[in-house]
Amino acid sequence: MISTSDFRKGAKIEYKGAPHEIIDFQHHKMGRGGAIVRTKLKNLKTGSIFDDSFKGGEKFKTPNLEERSMQYLYNDGELYHFMDKENYEQTPLTEAQLGDTRKFLIENMTVKILFYIAEPIAVELPIFVELKIEKTDPGFKGDTASGGSKPAVLESGVTVKVPFHLSEGDIVKVDTRTSEYIERVK
Repeated sequence: MISTSDFRKGAKIEYKGAPHEIIDFQHHKMGRGGAIVRTKLKNLKTGSIFDDSFKGGEKFKTPNLEERSMQYLYNDGELYHFMDKENYEQTPLTEAQLGDTRKFLIENMTVKILFYIAEPIAVELPIFVELKIEKTDPGFKGDTASGGSKPAVLESGVTVKVPFHLSEGDIVKVDTRTSEYIERVK
């Protein structure tokens, strides 16, 4: 059980029959009455974020969450297939379950999948991934003077802005949180 006095950013609670993550919270002590805890919660099943208030001392169950390291195998057109690295069990996920994470997936990539009561609810990519540039316009002499950038399509299908001096076949490091180019990998 987690009490409102134990709330921390990132803590997970069972609320209204679903797992929620505490994004932010504030304790407010009223004049004569008890304390109120205002929170910003994220529903881990749906991804929705909302505000709610609780009385001081209110208790919540800890959700039955399990994180597994899994390897992305392939996409059959509708489903994305992942394999548990420990027991080789396969788990298919839909595009809706993956959300924006699918634009960085490449075969054999290792990701973390969060399960709630044996049901996959979230996929966590590594913060940085290394991907090969599949298509980009060639850079021309003098382009680098402005320090600008050009669009490049990476092997996973995502398009990011890269410096002019990079060309097709180069491998780049990309931040999966912001979809931004970080550096060229040698």
